[in-house]
Amino acid sequence: MTQPIEDYALIGDLMTSGLVGRDGSIDWLCLPRFDSAACFAALLGDEENGHWRIAPAAAPDSARCTRRAYVEDTLVLESFWETPDGGTFKVTDFMPQRDTAPDVMRIVEGLTGESVVRSTLRLRFDYGHVVPWVRRCEGDRDGDRVAVAGPDSAWLRSEPSVRTWGEDNSTRSEFTVAAGERVAFVLTWHPSHEPRPEPVDPYEALEQSLADWREWTSQCTYDGPHREAVTRSLITLKALTYAPTGGIAAAATTSLPEELGGVRNWDYRYCWLRDSTLTLGVLLATGFLDEARAWRAWLLRAVAGDPADLQIMYGIGGERRIPEVELPWLKGYASSAPVRVGNAAVDQLQLDVYGEVLDSLYVARSAGLPVEWHAWKIQLALLDFLEQNWHRPDEGLWEVRGPRRHFTHSKVMAWVAADRAVRTLEANPSLPGDVERWRAIRDEVHRDVCEKAYDPERGTFTQYYGSRELDAATLLIPRVGFLPPDDPRVIGTVDAVREELGRSGLVRRYSTEGLSVDGLPGDEGAFLACSFWLADALYLTGREKEARELFERLLSVRNDVGLLAEEYDPIAGHQLGNFPQAFSHVGLVNTALTLGGGGLADALAGGPATD
Repeated sequence: MTQPIEDYALIGDLMTSGLVGRDGSIDWLCLPRFDSAACFAALLGDEENGHWRIAPAAAPDSARCTRRAYVEDTLVLESFWETPDGGTFKVTDFMPQRDTAPDVMRIVEGLTGESVVRSTLRLRFDYGHVVPWVRRCEGDRDGDRVAVAGPDSAWLRSEPSVRTWGEDNSTRSEFTVAAGERVAFVLTWHPSHEPRPEPVDPYEALEQSLADWREWTSQCTYDGPHREAVTRSLITLKALTYAPTGGIAAAATTSLPEELGGVRNWDYRYCWLRDSTLTLGVLLATGFLDEARAWRAWLLRAVAGDPADLQIMYGIGGERRIPEVELPWLKGYASSAPVRVGNAAVDQLQLDVYGEVLDSLYVARSAGLPVEWHAWKIQLALLDFLEQNWHRPDEGLWEVRGPRRHFTHSKVMAWVAADRAVRTLEANPSLPGDVERWRAIRDEVHRDVCEKAYDPERGTFTQYYGSRELDAATLLIPRVGFLPPDDPRVIGTVDAVREELGRSGLVRRYSTEGLSVDGLPGDEGAFLACSFWLADALYLTGREKEARELFERLLSVRNDVGLLAEEYDPIAGHQLGNFPQAFSHVGLVNTALTLGGGGLADALAGGPATD
């Protein structure tokens, strides 16, 4: 049975992550990286595509844990179970920050009485396509097994004895745990051609993981009324960070649908440049300077080279090639096919990313990160390219797979690029660059947008030049400083977006009805990042009470452990899209900061306007 997306919780080791359901099953796990092939892919298929469930032995497949929660200020998950015979136990799931090999650790602890517990492990490499050969480890205890197929191997260390079942290619263990007793399972991935990795003590690893996360969260400087929500979102962003490079994956998953049964299923396990401004902003604003430095360093490495070759996204290591393919053996989440890995949008022209890159580096410099002077040379090259190309149509920030258009947001971000260049040169006159040239380009772009993207009849900016369609991205106009919040054109745009793109109080990105701009059939849910943008825009335009009410509504959309997907269906009451989504959590933190008067929006709103 398909679990709702919000039934899952995240575990990870800062290089990859897994999803644990309320039924005690890990249904998604990519090893050894976020973008590696999954060895548990039941999330996008069924149990035969790989999963690992620990639950009461007598519980049906539909049984759910009594309650669950993260240990405060950590990514260590505790799930509590009641058994039919009156016993209770908890399962602690976590992935310690790795030394050499990735480990998934599951510790079962008896709380009251006695509980009979069952572990069922089905390993399937290559996104559930390859059944490995499982054998007992020679000379080891009866709970140790190794599974091998091609380049992959996974080693299971189990304190209870296990049996390998031939009929369904699973490894099972059934055991009794009494109050005060603990038993542990450790699953370790390793390249199959290398020697077995050294075992890690799971109990010591648990204590170290708790200490590591608490030390990290102690750096948080946010002390407002929504500290729990902000801290959980920051932990989620940290968990989506690929530690070796500092890149932040947009989500932990691929192909979770924007509409159940639909085809809007994309792979988000990569790093989008447009996330950089908001991600850097919230990290800097909440005290996490090391992460901000690492993200800036990743950004500078990724964009280095010919500005014409700038991509909208890169691999978590900075890779440029992300070919998109479909996996026909997976039926998709809730039969939402196709399942895709890779992302063909990597080849799109999206001019807004130039503005977002320059904005993020401006924010970093303004926040006091040490100046890296070679970064300015890269920015000058990007500016030169944008000067020659900002007039072109593109695919826009929503990665539409329809024709290129003159998207309003892309032009606004071209203005942002010129504006940040002007601000930087005004503040640092010793830097090379022609401030008058960029001031003139900034004014030219501003006039162009105000003349061609604004519909005076309806009092709103539209999605693209000459369009009557709207776009939630225009809510960012006051936040980036293109126009001040009290400008009637801004207020009219906020009202129009809320009216025409609203869905039960939340906001869609754009209209998918009729001849959709994105060239795809079907619909999608309310986009959570855009709904946070609406809260920001309401606050900036003086409607603080409405902004706070919307923010509280958005907080209620989080699942029981504080996580958000990309979208939400307010009618069905379920989350949609890839999960957990960094963009949604960045929006949550930034809105909490904005409502407290310390967000990026306040810093940039009311910037210079010339038209």
